[in-house]
Order: sequence, then structure tokens, then C-alpha cells
Amino acid sequence: MDLSGFNIAVIVVVALVILTIARGVRTVPQGYNYTVERFGRYSRTLSAGLGLIVPYIDRIGHKVNVMEQVLDIPSQEAITKDNAGVRIDAAAFFQVLDAAKACYEVHSLSEALMVLTMTNIRTVVGSMDLDQLLSHRDEINERLLRVMDAAASPWGVKVTRIEIRDIIPPADIAGAMNRQMKAEREKRAAVLEAEGQRQAEILKAEGAKQAQILAAEGRKEAALRDAEARERLAQAEAAATTMVSEAIGKGDIQAANFLIAERYTDALKAIAGGHNSKVVIVPIEAAALAGTVGGIAQLTRAAFGEEALAGRGAGSVPAAGRPIG
Repeated sequence: MDLSGFNIAVIVVVALVILTIARGVRTVPQGYNYTVERFGRYSRTLSAGLGLIVPYIDRIGHKVNVMEQVLDIPSQEAITKDNAGVRIDAAAFFQVLDAAKACYEVHSLSEALMVLTMTNIRTVVGSMDLDQLLSHRDEINERLLRVMDAAASPWGVKVTRIEIRDIIPPADIAGAMNRQMKAEREKRAAVLEAEGQRQAEILKAEGAKQAQILAAEGRKEAALRDAEARERLAQAEAAATTMVSEAIGKGDIQAANFLIAERYTDALKAIAGGHNSKVVIVPIEAAALAGTVGGIAQLTRAAFGEEALAGRGAGSVPAAGRPIG
């Protein structure tokens, strides 16, 4: 197909237009900002989305990541205030807030932040003792964050966090610290054991004291009960004696026989019921005992009538003064 000069010119113009449009349209991905330079000088910043620039005049200068980033700080040696050498391992987190400043105010932003962090770590470590350094890691992170954030602000960067990942003291100091920790734990164990023994002795003494108090209260209560029982027994005996005395005063001799027989029988029971008793005492005159029992029967008959003895046989209880057999 033969092309005339006009057709070739049209094709060249169309191609040039397409190329111009393509150079004037830029698509910025999420999380990035593009700086636009006009004739080598910063002009403006394109945020995420579709952006337009002037073809052949403007160009994309830098593609800046505005997401939060982590910067691994190399492990380094530092000297504490008490001249102890330690190895520090840390990490820094930052975010670019102004792409233009991050590109045109500092050369190699990551390297600058790394050097700045390492320098401030040495400064902070040099102002603290070893014990303070090991036990106040949060304070170190906070101090480093304040210094780093203030230093990186002119670069359009926000330092969000500084984390000390590890603090490694020298081997000899670590061994001494381990021995100190072991001695401290043994001391606390001994103190706790002594405290436990003291509490146990106190509780044991309190228990013995309470037991003695309860035993004394028991003895007191038993003595009171015994005294009360003896008092009631004495009252009963007094009442019985009064009744017998009144009966004798009225001429009833059987009441006296009943009281004597009761005492006599109780005495025989006590003698015969002893654990070590090997001798049994029997009255010489059985007729006397029979007479006593007969007196008891007559007294009962007189008190309750003939029906009280109706259930017994006529010869089961002999009459008073009648000999048995």
C-alpha cells in the first residue's frame, strides 16, 4: 500500500499525540507520593490516584513511600556511665509526612536516620549506669524517641517508635550479675523460710494457749456441774432426812428402819463392788438383814397400800422381826 506524504504526516501526528498524552498521565499507587519537577526544580507532589503533568516540561522526580517503615539499626558497642561496655541492638520506625522534604532536604534518608539513631543511642547509654540501663528500657526508648523525632522533623519524617531489642553486657559482668541474682534469691528464700517457721511457732503457741484455755473452761464447767450435783444431792438427802425425822416424830418407826436399811445396803454394795476387793463381808445375823428388809416391805405397804406388794408371793418378803427359815 503506497502512503503519500500527507498520510505519513497524519500518522506521525497521531503517534505524537498519543505519546504526549501518555507522558502527561501518571498513576500513583496507594501508599506512595510522587514529586514533580519542572525543568529540574521541585514543582508539586502527586498523591495516590490519577495525576496529570505537563508533558516534556514536567517529570517525576522521586517515588516516595509514605507508609510506616522499619529501620534495622546495626548492633553497636556503647559505654555506660560507670564504664561498662554493652552491646545494643535496636530498631526504629518512621513515616514520611512530607515527600518533598524527605527528598530534597536530606540525601539518603534511611542512612541519615540510621546514623542519627546510633549516635543518640550512644549518648543515652553514656548517661546511665549499667543497672539503670538494664532495668529502665522503656525510659531509654522514650528518650531516644523524643530526640529522634525532633531531629528528623526538618526532613518531613515522623519517628513513631524506637525499640531497644537487646542489651548484652560483657561476659564477666553477666556472670557477676547472675551470682548476685542467685545470692539475692537464696537470701529471700531464707527470709521466707524463717518467716514461715516464725508464723508456724506463733500459730502453734496460739493453739496451745487456746487448748489450755478451753481445758480450764472445761474443768471450771465440770467443777460447777459437780458442785451443783452435790448441792442437789445434799438437798435431796436433807429433804429425805427431814421427812424421816417428821415420820419418827409422829411415831412411825418404819421410816427410820427404811433409812438405816438403805444406808446399810449401799455400804455392802460399795464394799463388794470394789475392784481390789477380795473379802466379802456378810452380816453375822442374817435375821437382822431380813428384819431390815421386812421393815422396808412394811414401810412400802404402809405408804402405797397392800396392792403394791400384791404381785409378789406371800413368802417372798418376811415380816419384820420374823426369822427366815
